[in-house]
Amino acid sequence: MIGTGVFTSLGYQVVDLHSVFTLLMLWVVGGVVSLCGAMTYAELGSRLPASGGEYQLVRNIYHPLPGFLQGWVSAIAGFAAPTALAAIAFGKYMHAAYPLLNEVYLATGLVLLFTFIHSFSVKMGSAFQDALTIFKLIAIVIFIVLMFAAPVQHSVGLLPDGVAIKEIFSGPFAVNLIYVSFAYTGWNAAIYVVGEIRDPHKTLPLSLIAGTLLVTVLYTLLNAAFLYAVPQSALAGKVEVGYVVATAVFGDAAGDVISMVIGLLMISTVSVMVFIGARVIHKMGEDFSSLSYFRRTNSKSVPATAVWFQGTITLAFVITSTFDQVLIYSAFSLILNTMMAVFGIFVARIKNIGQPVFKMRLYPLAPILFLVVNLFIVIYVFLDKPLESIIGLGIVLMGIPFYYAFK
Repeated sequence: MIGTGVFTSLGYQVVDLHSVFTLLMLWVVGGVVSLCGAMTYAELGSRLPASGGEYQLVRNIYHPLPGFLQGWVSAIAGFAAPTALAAIAFGKYMHAAYPLLNEVYLATGLVLLFTFIHSFSVKMGSAFQDALTIFKLIAIVIFIVLMFAAPVQHSVGLLPDGVAIKEIFSGPFAVNLIYVSFAYTGWNAAIYVVGEIRDPHKTLPLSLIAGTLLVTVLYTLLNAAFLYAVPQSALAGKVEVGYVVATAVFGDAAGDVISMVIGLLMISTVSVMVFIGARVIHKMGEDFSSLSYFRRTNSKSVPATAVWFQGTITLAFVITSTFDQVLIYSAFSLILNTMMAVFGIFVARIKNIGQPVFKMRLYPLAPILFLVVNLFIVIYVFLDKPLESIIGLGIVLMGIPFYYAFK
């Protein structure tokens, strides 16, 4: 989960929202909504414990067509686009620290590196991912402590006031939740590999729920640290937020070092997205004879063909699109994906699909809250950014003719 969004979103949010309380509430609300989704997915995954994510859930709960659309979106926007965004952010942070380095070349090289690693061996890729995640968590905690320990020259009001209450119930708050929603992308990642993990009925709920809670705390603290350390005006419109804050607080030299560290944190996001996303394409290859090419695995049972196919799509995003464009239309598509999957809990309970070894608490409140908030986001984003929203919706609908062609 922890990757591009939390180090890049705040610069967009402070343009429209000015209360520190409101800005932090974005991250709290995003975490609560993601937790509601995680609890729902935990039960769905216990009912249908097979790899493939929303693709296999929706396919078995509804119909193969919406299932295919889920897989289609996951393959294009669900993993390739966020991977591209993490790679682009990596390039921007490294370029900020070392201007002679080319952003596009750095991003391209990172995607190619992990596409190769994860097409070779699951064991090697998994061990590498574990090490990167531990490094990332330690680095973020240290970064939070350093920010709060630094002397500040501006006032920070954390308590809600009239401006904060007004902003929370405004359109800009809903629109900016799209950036937060993208930052929390990955709360559902375990569902994509549930068929490959030990004791999934226990491991899956723990992974989804505990992981989402931990990240919510870290995200809120990290953004509080950003807002505490520098004025909002210094962050407005910036992608490399961490670099701006580090440079303002510690000076250019220390800022360069911290920017490089943050850039290195993006490596973990690229790695895990490459690893997990290919499993959806592989699963679709098993289910559709026309896509059997992606069913292939190497001598170590790795779906290498699917890994390289996803890597190709990712490189196309890196080379052709800007950061904010990819973020909006991929996040829009992903919200539609997860909403359909979460609504499936009502269908699964009515039809009594699968064996609910794990039953979520707060039913039906949790899935209803998830659906209502995300519908709120979708409507306001469509009104505020119609072009990117239409592209996101177009990505979904484009899968329909391909379904009938492949089926």
